[in-house]
Parts: sequence; C-alpha cells; structure tokens
Amino acid sequence: MCGIVGAVARRDVVPLLLEGLKRLEYRGYDSCGVAVHADGHLRRARSTQRVAELRAQVAREDLHGFTGIAHTRWATHGAPATCNAHPHFSGRGKGEPRIALVHNGIIENYDELRTELQQAGYVFESQTDTEVIAHLINHLYVDDLFQAVRQATRRLVGAYAIAVFCREEPHRVVGARQGSPLVVGCGAGENFLASDALALAGTTDQIMYLEDGDVVDLQLARVWVVDSRGEPVDRPVHTVHIHAAAADLGPYRHYMQKEIFEQPRAVSDTLRGIQSVTPELFGDAAYKIFKEIDNVLILACGTSYYAGLTARYWIESLAKIPVNVEIASEYRYRDSVPNPRTLVVTVSQSGETADTLAALKHARGLGMTHTLTVCNVATSAMVRECQLAYITRAGVEIGVASTKAFTTQLTALFLLTLALAQIKGRLTDEQEAEHLKALRHLPVAISAVLALEPQIMAWADRFASKENALFLGRGLHYPIALEGALKLKEISYIHAEAYPAGELKHGPLALVTDQIPVVTIAPRDELLEKLKSNMQEVHARGGELYVFADADTRIGNSDGIHVIRMPEHYGKLSPILHTIPLQLLAYHTACVRGTDVDKPRNLAKSVTVE
Repeated sequence: MCGIVGAVARRDVVPLLLEGLKRLEYRGYDSCGVAVHADGHLRRARSTQRVAELRAQVAREDLHGFTGIAHTRWATHGAPATCNAHPHFSGRGKGEPRIALVHNGIIENYDELRTELQQAGYVFESQTDTEVIAHLINHLYVDDLFQAVRQATRRLVGAYAIAVFCREEPHRVVGARQGSPLVVGCGAGENFLASDALALAGTTDQIMYLEDGDVVDLQLARVWVVDSRGEPVDRPVHTVHIHAAAADLGPYRHYMQKEIFEQPRAVSDTLRGIQSVTPELFGDAAYKIFKEIDNVLILACGTSYYAGLTARYWIESLAKIPVNVEIASEYRYRDSVPNPRTLVVTVSQSGETADTLAALKHARGLGMTHTLTVCNVATSAMVRECQLAYITRAGVEIGVASTKAFTTQLTALFLLTLALAQIKGRLTDEQEAEHLKALRHLPVAISAVLALEPQIMAWADRFASKENALFLGRGLHYPIALEGALKLKEISYIHAEAYPAGELKHGPLALVTDQIPVVTIAPRDELLEKLKSNMQEVHARGGELYVFADADTRIGNSDGIHVIRMPEHYGKLSPILHTIPLQLLAYHTACVRGTDVDKPRNLAKSVTVE
C-alpha cells in the first residue's frame, strides 16, 4: 500500500527519492514526505497533496542531502494530515530530533508501547502507530542504529517494513521487514531501500529481496543483513529489468486506459511459449501434486477473488474437481474443515497481499501443504511461499483498479483448469487442441472488443448522472458482473451491485426504476433464454437495460433496451471477453464524472496491511 524509498550515496539523494515516490504513486496514498541528513541535522518536508506538490515544496526549502528516506502514506491510524504524514522524527523533550523513520504496515501493540514511551517522557505529535516505532528506536539507541532497530523490532507485534536513519550516523540507513515487502537496491558506492523494485527503475537493476524477520544495514560500500535469529545471511542479488517506460503514459489519458488497451499484449505474453498443456507449466512438482489432490481451495481478495469464482465454474465443469473459493480476509477467522488432499491456490496481482498471505499460512497450518499461486510478480512473497506458481506477464499495473492483471489471471486459471482436467483423464487430445486454439486467438478477440469503445463512451454519458446501478449475469458470467460492478464503484463512485439474474425476483427487483441502469451480460450459452426472461422482468417494471450481447442472441435495441453487440461468442473463454466492455464503461463513466481514475479516493493498489 504505502511506498518506501531510502538511499545512502555520495550524491544528493533527494531527486532519487522523489522520483521513487513518483513511481510508487500507483499504490495509492493520502500524504507523502521526504527526510534527509543535511549538514548534521535532520530536515524534512511533508504534504497531503501529490508528489508533484512535495517536489515543489522541497525546491522552495532547498532540501538536499546524501542520506535520506521518503514515503507515500495510505492512512490507517490517524487522518490524512500533515502531522500524521511520514517521515516521523524522534528526539527527547525539546531537543533536536535524532531519529527519522518511515513505515508500511500496522503495529498491533502500539497502544501498549505508546503508554510506556509517554511514561518515559516522549511526546507524541501524531495519531499514528508509526511514531511509536521512531520513539522506541530512539529510546533503545546507544551509539549503534542497527542494534537499536534489531532490539525495537523484537518488541513489535504486527506487520511492518521500516527504513530509519540517525543524526549521529550519517551515510547509514537501516531497514527491517515483517509481513510487508522491502527490497534493497545495490549500486556502486551507494545503496537503496524500497517497498517495490519499480521505485528504483533507472537507478539500479541489482535487487535483493529481504525475507520476514530480516534487518538490513545500508552503508556506502556495504549491505549487511541478519535474519530473525540475528544470524548474518546472504540474500541473493537479482538483476531485475524494470524499465522506466513502464510508468510512461504514452498517448493515453490515464494509466487505466493504457492498461485496458495493453490486454491483448498481456494475454499473449501470459501464453508465451505454450505449445501443449502439461502440469509442468506450474512447476516441476506439479504432476505429482495434481495426481494427489481431489479438491481445490482458492484464496483471494477483491478482483482476484472474482477471478477465483470464475475458475470454480471452469474447474468443476471441465476437470470435475470440487472447488471452494474463499475471501482471504475471512477464511482464517472461521472454523473450516481441512482436507490434506486439497490444492490451495492463491491469486494475487502483487504477490504481497497481506490477507492472502495470512490465509495461505493458515491453510498450511491446517495441514493443506499442496500450494500454488497465480501471481504477476515472480519475486514476490507469494511465489516464495508456494510450492507451485504460474507467473502472469501483465507487466507493471499502475492504475489502482485492476484490468490487465484480472484478464491474465483468468487466462492462467483456465490453463490450470486444462492441466487438472488432463491429469484427471477428462481432457482428450482433440479438446486440448481446441482449447489451445481458442486461447491463442484471445488477443485478437480482445482487440475486436476494444474497438467497441466509441459505442461504450456514448453509454458512459448516460451513466455519469446516475448514482446507482445493477449488474446482472448468469452462471459463468455472474463473477464478471461482480467485477463490472466493482470497477464502476471503484473509479466513478457510483453505487453498483451485481446479482445472478435469477435472483432479481428474490429482492433486488424492488430497486428497479428508470433511474437505475441495469447492465446485463448476455452471451449465447445454455442460460440465454433464462436470462431473457429476467431481462423482461426488468423491462416490464420500467427499468433501463444496457446489454452486452453476443451477435446471435437475437436481442435487439428497443424502447428501454440498449444493446452493444460483441464481435463473437467465445465459449468457455467468454468471461474474459465480456470483462473488457465493463472496464471501458467504468473508465469512461469516471472520465465524464471527473474523478481521479488512476488513484480513486480511499483506495490503494497493493494492499499490504490487514
């Protein structure tokens, strides 16, 4: 969620820190700030505006230094206000501050620590849990920042990634992580910290991924890491090619629009090199594991959860394996019945989603050790935690509302469906060839749907004045209706709900008026005639229907029924194609309403807190 950048160098690090924050804006934030060690003093600038305003403030105040940290904050404890913005300082009494710190995560025992530190004479200037860490490190500091951080982290309960520096120790930054991502960037005579390697694009491509419990000491000429036991460890350094161009808008108005139109390429890349369906697509041990399992449990949050719901229809239909799909944030807090022959599948764009990671660990703790992740980041915690993985190749997704990550997740989950069907003896060679042909044609089919944009823009003009909307789907397309409603909510702030169309008469029909648009997904499948009956229930009560219909559904435009025809019916892969117009509808409606499309209020991209 929040973003961290830190640096130790022989050059002014402020431009590097600000550029890193700019690259992390996609994660969502309410405030931002930067602090440096300048001529023996700690100086900082903080803002509740965007990074661009912080950059102007830094220029006005002539902030510069060789050691520094920076942060974008998404508020949890304390309102979005300058006093709660990071970096936080700690001194004693009215003395000059000695410690500067930034933090991602949530400290669960902060109340207890706050009381203890207040009794020791520390004065708190914010409502954050983060300030507790700064004061605790200051309280424990005796000539060695690294040891003070190690002692402090032993007392923290919760999730954190922190970066700290001290007035008495120039050219030194210390970092630590537990349940929240933190990476080290290695340079020549300079070293860096960040919550995301993207922040260091253009600065270094030598990236070290820290593990939970690690504490790292960054100095000009060395990087020193100890693990949770205090033992020195060598974390491997990877060459990670993250190009600055990934964050360039190009000809598009917003990142979300760019990422919608990148979907043909993203799906093509996700399928790159696949000539046949084999379990080994998911890892060397996949054949043995797939043979042993008789059940699938999918754990995910938000958009990824809807990908999991779609996969349930696919897997149960084609592979004939029972599937449960759980909201990760709920799963570990209820009593469930574990089955050791379950394949636990996590779905996450970032691979760092705190709720999903915690649910995965809970499932393993119940004895379900067969684990697989569908993830967009090969170096993420989720990939390291699971036995098997399929890496989608969506590329960097900057818009908070997920688009290309979702369609590539669906693509990967369909491949998983085919692999499970094959291993269970339910996929013939002819069926495999047919499905692979359809997958390879997907990028072309998506491009054809994107060509519907002008028609969808006309609908957006009508939607922009509404405050409520209903989305309907049946069977395989019900999760896609859920995703469409979520997209509209996220970026246009229109209240939207999705229902299986057959549920209308069980309550939601009471909401239908000519002021509530009813978006309907109408593929040519076995439920089409049932869906048409549901549409008539809406039409008979004066509702306005907006229908995305396959070409041969015989649903036409009439009074109160507006139809956009999809280019082709796509069978089992139809949900992927029907996702695209819903993304475009949400995007263009938000544009008409003038909302902040890429950074919607109150939301963050990578949800690394519970």
